Amino acid sequence: MDILKNTIVLIGAGNAATQIGQNLKKKGFVVAQVYSHTLESAKKLGKSLRSDYTNQTDEIVPDADIYLFSVKDSVLPELIKRIKPKNGLWLHTAGSIPADIFAAAGIKRYGVIYPLQTFSKTRAISFTAIPLFIEANNADDELFLKDFASVLSKKVFFLSSEKREYLHLAAVFACNFTNHIYVNAIEIIEKEGLSKELLIPLITETANKIKKLNPKEAQTGPAVRYDRNVIDKQLDLLKNDPEKYELYKMLSEGIYRKSQLPPAENL
Repeated sequence: MDILKNTIVLIGAGNAATQIGQNLKKKGFVVAQVYSHTLESAKKLGKSLRSDYTNQTDEIVPDADIYLFSVKDSVLPELIKRIKPKNGLWLHTAGSIPADIFAAAGIKRYGVIYPLQTFSKTRAISFTAIPLFIEANNADDELFLKDFASVLSKKVFFLSSEKREYLHLAAVFACNFTNHIYVNAIEIIEKEGLSKELLIPLITETANKIKKLNPKEAQTGPAVRYDRNVIDKQLDLLKNDPEKYELYKMLSEGIYRKSQLPPAENL
C-alpha cells in the first residue's frame, strides 16, 4: 500500500498539532479530519489543511488508518476513552507518556511518534531534520511507522517509552528552561531601555559552540572563574528582584560545582 494513501485523523490543534498537520499536508498525506475541544481551533486548522473538522468526539470518523493525538498530556487518557472508533493505528506525540496508555482503552494497535523540537503555531518549521522517535506495540506496525515517519524526516529512531521519558526530561532542560533564562535576560535589558537584539549574536554563538564542544568545556562567565567581585556586583543589581536574585545565585552555584576549579565556599 502506498504510505501516502493512509488517511489520518489529527486529534489536537495546538502548536505541535498545527506544525505536524502542515508537514503531513506538504508531504502529501491525507488529513481527513481535525478534532479539537474548541470548534474555532478545529475549524482554523481544518481549513488550512483542507480537512473536515469537529469538536465532538462522537463525530470522529470511524475508518481512518491513523489516529494521531497531539494534545496536552493531562487530557490524553480521558480523551482516548471518549473516542469510540477503535480501528486503525493510534499514535501520540508526547515525550513523557508511555505507548501502552492506549491499551487500557482496548486499542489493539498503538504507538508513538515523538518529534524532538519546540513548536509555535505562527512559526513554520520543516520536519526534514527533526529527530522523530518511534515505538509501536508490534513489529509490523513498527516497520510501518518507520516508513511513515521517514516521509516526514530523514532522522527516524526507534526508542522505548522508558528512554523517551529521559530524552524529554533532557529536552525540558535544553529548551524550556533555557528559554526561561532568555525571558529573564530580556526583561533585564528592556527595563534599561536596551533592545533584545543586542543578545542575539551571543545566544547564537552559545548554541553553535556546543555543536563542536562539550557544553562543560564551552562554559564561560564569572561563575566558572569564581570571580566573586563580578558575582557580588551583579547580585547587588538584582537585590530588588528576589526571583532573579535567587535564580542567578542558584545557577551560578551550579555552574561552579560543575567546573573543574578547586573547592571554595558557596556563593
